[in-house]
Amino acid sequence: MSTDVVLFGTGDFARVASVYLEEDSPYKVVAFSVHEAFRSEPTLLGKPVVPFERLAAEFPPEQCDMFVAVGFSRLNKARAEVYHAAKAQGYKLITYINSKAAVWGHVELGDNCFVFENNVLQPFVKIGSNTILWSGNHIGHDAVIGDHCFITSHAVISGNTKIGNNCFIGVNATIRDGVSIGDESIIGAGALILKDAAPFSVFQGQATEVSRVPSHRLKAV
Repeated sequence: MSTDVVLFGTGDFARVASVYLEEDSPYKVVAFSVHEAFRSEPTLLGKPVVPFERLAAEFPPEQCDMFVAVGFSRLNKARAEVYHAAKAQGYKLITYINSKAAVWGHVELGDNCFVFENNVLQPFVKIGSNTILWSGNHIGHDAVIGDHCFITSHAVISGNTKIGNNCFIGVNATIRDGVSIGDESIIGAGALILKDAAPFSVFQGQATEVSRVPSHRLKAV
């Protein structure tokens, strides 16, 4: 038997999340929601878009669960604000784990987490609430990830690491085993972190420089 769920958000994350939930979970998406000031269309993917200010009246928490499908804006604080507002309204916030994720024993996750396909969560991993793991990450044994984080894709978070709250970890970033990352830190795409980082740290990955030789002059192509 399916459980009705409302998705907060109308952006890419919400649209993508609706497909995952419909195709790979016991949840049935019955509506989307945003704040009245940001409601531009009455429907999305054939479902009503209900102003959050009226949501409890039209889709009450006694009948529907909820998921806050908002990205990493303001280091996840935008999603955190809606997360707390939804809980204050009495909504149960679901956690989704894709059926193609490898989640081993003794793994703990909070509410309003979304774990996409091909993530590997080794034993004794602890993940807080309202944290998103996009596709294909490795989370090593005994790693602890805080609340309101966003892990993009193909990041390696090695064993016994600690990631603080409201952190962002970019594509292909690597964090060495035993390293601690402070709250509200940004780990850029491709960054390699080998030692502890204080709160509010920013690590930028190095972009590959374009070659001075154009492709039509490469003899080996």
